[in-house]
Amino acid sequence: MDLFAVFSDFLGSPIFRLLANLFFLFLMMLWVSLVYWTYRDAKKRGAFAFYWAVVVLFFNVFGWIIYLIVRPPEFLDEVKDRELDIKTKEALLGTTSTVCPACFKPIEGDFLICPYCMKKLKKPCPSCGRPLKMGWTVCPYCRTSL
Repeated sequence: MDLFAVFSDFLGSPIFRLLANLFFLFLMMLWVSLVYWTYRDAKKRGAFAFYWAVVVLFFNVFGWIIYLIVRPPEFLDEVKDRELDIKTKEALLGTTSTVCPACFKPIEGDFLICPYCMKKLKKPCPSCGRPLKMGWTVCPYCRTSL
């Protein structure tokens, strides 16, 4: 039995041709899938989607690897969400409104009592009438001892 004859008979058989055709069909579907995936991914990331799809179409896996190396690191939606979070946190940090320590409702800085829960927040200076923190023993505005 000649090994070369068996091998050449297998290469000429319809089963081998079917397997080879299925393999090439798989490679073509993989190629088309890479082009489609690259187009969608580049579009989501704000890159030039059509350009990168053409690069992958002509250079196949090598073009896809180049795209993976140079693609933007974030999706556009993630960038917009992050920017919105930053703006929200900046707005929260910029507000100087205080809240009542008892009921956590918003109050002004010069309130003597909370209008919601009636908790005593500050005491008035007997001399100038300005609001003072509860632990202060001297008015910082008029230097009156309490």
